[in-house]
Amino acid sequence: MDVATATAENAGTTVKDELAEKCQKLFQAFLEEFHAEDGEVKYVREAEELIRPERNTLLVSFIDLEGFNQELATTIQEEYYRVYPYLCRAVRNFARDHGNVPLNKEFYVAIEDLPTRHKIRELSSMRIGTLVKISGQVVRTHPVHPELVSGTFLCMDCQALIRDVPQQFKYSPPTICRNPVCNNRSRFHLDTHKSKFIDFQKVRIQETQAELPRGSIPRSLDIILRAEAVETAQAGDRCDFTGTLIVVPDVSQLSTPGLRAETSTRVPGGPQGSESEGLRGLKALGVRELSYRLAFLACNVAPTNPRFGGKELRDEEQTAESIKSQMTEKEWEKVFEMSQDKNLYHNLCTSLFPTIHGNDEVKRGILLMLFGGVPKTTMEGTSLRGDVNVCIVGDPSTAKSQFLKHVEEFSPRAVYTSGKASTAAGLTAAVVRDEESHEFVIEAGALMLADNGVCCIDEFDKMDIKDQVAIHEAMEQQTISITKAGVKATLNARTSILAAANPVSGRYDRSKSLKQNVNLTAPIMSRFDLFFILVDECNEVTDYAIARRIVDLHSRVEESVDRLYSLDEIRRYLLFARQFKPKISSESEEFIVEQYKRLRQRDASGGVSKSAWRITVRQLESMIRLSEAMARMHCCDEVQPKHVKEAFRLLNKSIIRVETPDVNLEQEEELEEEEQQQDDGNNVPNGVNGHADGVNGHADGVNGHADHAAQAKPSLRLSFAEYKRISNLLVLHLRRAEEAEEEEELTKTAVVNWYLKEIEAEIDSEEELINRKGLIEKVIHRLVHYDHILIELSRAGLKGSESQSPEEDAVLVVNPNYNLED
Repeated sequence: MDVATATAENAGTTVKDELAEKCQKLFQAFLEEFHAEDGEVKYVREAEELIRPERNTLLVSFIDLEGFNQELATTIQEEYYRVYPYLCRAVRNFARDHGNVPLNKEFYVAIEDLPTRHKIRELSSMRIGTLVKISGQVVRTHPVHPELVSGTFLCMDCQALIRDVPQQFKYSPPTICRNPVCNNRSRFHLDTHKSKFIDFQKVRIQETQAELPRGSIPRSLDIILRAEAVETAQAGDRCDFTGTLIVVPDVSQLSTPGLRAETSTRVPGGPQGSESEGLRGLKALGVRELSYRLAFLACNVAPTNPRFGGKELRDEEQTAESIKSQMTEKEWEKVFEMSQDKNLYHNLCTSLFPTIHGNDEVKRGILLMLFGGVPKTTMEGTSLRGDVNVCIVGDPSTAKSQFLKHVEEFSPRAVYTSGKASTAAGLTAAVVRDEESHEFVIEAGALMLADNGVCCIDEFDKMDIKDQVAIHEAMEQQTISITKAGVKATLNARTSILAAANPVSGRYDRSKSLKQNVNLTAPIMSRFDLFFILVDECNEVTDYAIARRIVDLHSRVEESVDRLYSLDEIRRYLLFARQFKPKISSESEEFIVEQYKRLRQRDASGGVSKSAWRITVRQLESMIRLSEAMARMHCCDEVQPKHVKEAFRLLNKSIIRVETPDVNLEQEEELEEEEQQQDDGNNVPNGVNGHADGVNGHADGVNGHADHAAQAKPSLRLSFAEYKRISNLLVLHLRRAEEAEEEEELTKTAVVNWYLKEIEAEIDSEEELINRKGLIEKVIHRLVHYDHILIELSRAGLKGSESQSPEEDAVLVVNPNYNLED
């Protein structure tokens, strides 16, 4: 090969690529002549930008190329990999003509606005080398490395410099020294100062769930990003990648244990660099396998849905003005019209969940979760979260998972996961070893992928305790800390959590508090801003409405859904409203403090309105966040008292939904009757019915024993509040008497008489007196035998089941273990 005549432009090659050079000329002409709509040459201003030291890539729109020269566009699309270096040269010449750029600076071209988008599954070997656009979700990103583009080598024998040896995905020294008299083929030294390097990053993408065919596992593909495209895609983003499919030697296959790969270069004089050739097998047997795999060389990365969703739904850098400029006139008018809507709150709820009947409170809570509060950072740098976490607890078939699915489809960055099938590492982040470089890299879990979005966790109560602990930090501090395998990292997880859980016994037991019904720890419960309890009640009106709704949906799927606003309109409105950062006005501050005080006092006082879980400062913060979300929804710059009122109402709804059934004071007699009639088969359903009635507490006389028990005793059913009040009165009286050591006061008769004296103002007739006396005796009996709050002592000692002494002699004492606060 005659080296001397080779030009510097294409060093070492004598074969000219006519097609590629023609493309280069046409492309340069396109850059210099293409006019935008306003008559200016479109790409001149962008070429002047390339003078800046950090810029080296020119973005070219494919639509412009097609408009300028259809043939050029087709050639670039079909022969992209072949003509790409020539297009870069054209950009370099163009930049040099329009500015003072350093001679050795490399330039690259990136093509955007490609009309067709492909799925990962459609990439076959046919498409190698052509220009394609694919979309997927980024699941793993690798650190940015420098990559050798063209190397300058020093010959160790004759000290000659060999410049511009092109490198492609592997280290390739020159085959032979260019000095005619020197025959060195193996001993070269890379001169790093004179070689050219470029940023290089590998990203792994995966098919999104919507694209998956039935019964398939999501495919993944490695993407190679270079120059300015590095660090543009983060784990969890859904992006479009424009570029070409290439074939690279599969280095990871070579290092598989058990294969004696032909890669050893320790043998002196052996062929160097063969480890990256992708050859393996036993040379002696003549078995040489070639393993290559597909990768995707991307020149441009864009969010899949850049206007609504993709990355920008919760991107805090945007302003209301920049969002307005992205919308068309008509879209902006619609957003304005929605913000003026008097009934906006209700209309958004019905438009977002049109197929779910009722459950208005849950819809409102989820809507406010989508708007979210305002995240703040204090002077010391502590961050206060703005995301609202919601938990839905309810009986089977109360549309819990439907809510989660709706939110997942609606929100651009939402991840849906099921509690039983998720581990702590899968929810937060896993540290895995990379197949090629054998370094540890972090693979994002569900909470990281949902950063700035919503993470929907179904079957939340069925998660293992150790996996639930992993969510603690993410729910309050909004970060995930990992210290594993030498990787120490704190990752962002600014996500709202929407969880659905079933009660412990399958159905919600109203006689117990929320804490006893749900298998969740206290720390996790306090981290949820809103708890919604959905109870499957029998109610003729709602049952009819729900049945109509479901039958309508099944028979006429399209017509039965009436949405006032389409999902896209709601997305736009959400995006716009989230730009508001409402401040709390002074009257709202007073109001919030007042309401919080009320909640705390009610929590301390106990009694009937004892809340489902303790009111802590977190509930105060929840109220502030919900008020801000309300203000955001109405596009207000200030939180007004009406917003706080609605937030307080929602919080109240989620706190007190624990209804305790009436106390049946005739339980023992009924049970005795039941035992007497046990032989009679007809009365078994009545027994069951009576039991169910005891649990659900419907005091409407539909009791199975109405025909046996004397119906003239309506007063023998007490509401739980009244029962609790009498029990507390008795306990306080007995404790006082115990302290004063007045033993006569402690007998059962004395206690009954004391109580009747206390309420004598309320008694009008002798009949009422007898009723009240019977009632208090029943209450005492129940406190002794069922609740074990009081203990009966006979004169001899602890009273046995069969009493020898007359009943009246029994002395009552309070169980020493009983705590009045409960």
